Amino acid sequence: MNILLKAATIINPSSAHHQQKVDIQITDGIITKIGADLPDVEGVTSIKKENLHVSQGWFDASVCFGEPGYEERETIAHGLDVAAATGFTGVALQPLTQPILDTSTSIGFVQQKAQDKLTTLYPIGALTKESECLALAELYDMQQAGAVAFGDYKKAIANANLLKIALQYTQGFKGTVISFPLDQQISGKGIVNEGPVSTCLGLKGIPAIAESLQIARDLHILEYTGGQLHIPTISTAASVNLIQKAKQKGLQVSCSVAIDQLFFTDEVLEDFDTNFKVLPPIRTESDRKALCEGVKNGTIDMVTSDHNPLDIEHKKKEFDYATFGTIGLESALGALLQLLDLETVIKALTSGRSVFGIPQPEIKEGAIANMTLFNPDHIYIFEKQHIISSSQNSPYPGTELKGQVYGCIANDKLQLNHG
Repeated sequence: MNILLKAATIINPSSAHHQQKVDIQITDGIITKIGADLPDVEGVTSIKKENLHVSQGWFDASVCFGEPGYEERETIAHGLDVAAATGFTGVALQPLTQPILDTSTSIGFVQQKAQDKLTTLYPIGALTKESECLALAELYDMQQAGAVAFGDYKKAIANANLLKIALQYTQGFKGTVISFPLDQQISGKGIVNEGPVSTCLGLKGIPAIAESLQIARDLHILEYTGGQLHIPTISTAASVNLIQKAKQKGLQVSCSVAIDQLFFTDEVLEDFDTNFKVLPPIRTESDRKALCEGVKNGTIDMVTSDHNPLDIEHKKKEFDYATFGTIGLESALGALLQLLDLETVIKALTSGRSVFGIPQPEIKEGAIANMTLFNPDHIYIFEKQHIISSSQNSPYPGTELKGQVYGCIANDKLQLNHG
């Protein structure tokens, strides 16, 4: 793959060319030259795009593709194609599969399915056998097979001793434990944020304290045991405050937020659209503002699309019975740029690799090309034709978004979108 990116503005604070408009020559997957007005060379594909910007390739810390077991929702091959088309050169795959990814063999299976793709798949192994939250799975063996962290998708660790043992055990090989923040005794059968909106709609609520109590417990255990803890998709102002204080203490804790939580509030539930049924639930405006501030000041380490394709049989139901989850890869950039400045957005989309021990790509001569191509100023209305996932469960149709992904470059491959 030999290409020449023309007049590309680099967004990468660690690069000597940050905020500079330059040409970038890539030969056999390696950045060979960065400079102004590089000459066209025979046999090299020249790429010119309106307001072209490039950054390090984006990374999503939480995606579900279904395979194995739920291929009707999304296969690994097609899911990785969707990721590449939406600017993500790396994704962490959740163990929401059948069978659950809880052995080294199952980790090897999904990696084999992801071979020869532009976007690299990084499996997350289940923390417990069959994600039943009863006994630890084969954590070390899974790490040796390629798992980058261990967690049970959307399942809280009710047994505090199990979390304690996991944090102690994984220190021996620097593993990262993921603990979903939900006290199930308090959340009960709730399905939306508990507050005036849930009361008016007659829907069972999940109090904000159900999240912050679990986080407080987990942070106390982490302070006792040591280790590396990741808290995914936080949703409340109290959670941001707790994690900020824990980081100030020096605890090795990281966290993420789903982009939907930054963009919407629970007022969107008035039409009972099940595409807004997510876990944790979309919360209040004060929570939304606190989460955005947490991204800006670095308390929240990364954002995630929390991409979870679900077929129509799971979403086109009465709100009470619909399954939690939305897709989010296609709308990720557009939603974020409506809320945050460009440099904050790119940092939030790229910093997750360091949390999971994945090398960060660089934009410099001699480096392996791993970058995303985009226009940060394009305004458009997101419609169903923008959805390329196999499942259609997006909450964004009809919403004004900002930013256009032109494609990405990684693994000596080029994804260039039409239009």
